[in-house]
Amino acid sequence: VQLQASGGGLVQPGGSLRLSCVAFGRIRNINNMGWYRQAPGKQRELVASITSSSVTNYADSVKGRFTISRDNAENTVYLQMNSLKPEDTAVYYCNAAIRTLSNFYYPDYWGQGTLVTVSN
Repeated sequence: VQLQASGGGLVQPGGSLRLSCVAFGRIRNINNMGWYRQAPGKQRELVASITSSSVTNYADSVKGRFTISRDNAENTVYLQMNSLKPEDTAVYYCNAAIRTLSNFYYPDYWGQGTLVTVSN
């Protein structure tokens, strides 16, 4: 099983980016999916999460600016980030609760990070 994130980059304040994270492998189903971020010198924090039935949860700092969504058929989670601020600069990680075809359950499966830099 593998989680592959993409979509990070350099953007000016006020700009937008869309992150994607695809789960590959022998997957039976995926429960919660989410995005976390870690800024330099800070702890990793939850940005947004989404259940298998698309119930969402957001950190207060991103409410109204970020939107999380998922495509269950494609085992993909997205994070649309609008009105980006310099304080959104961080490495963004996707996370998923995955059950494999062999019935192993990984409640906290992490993808590699993708760097988002918001700067002039």
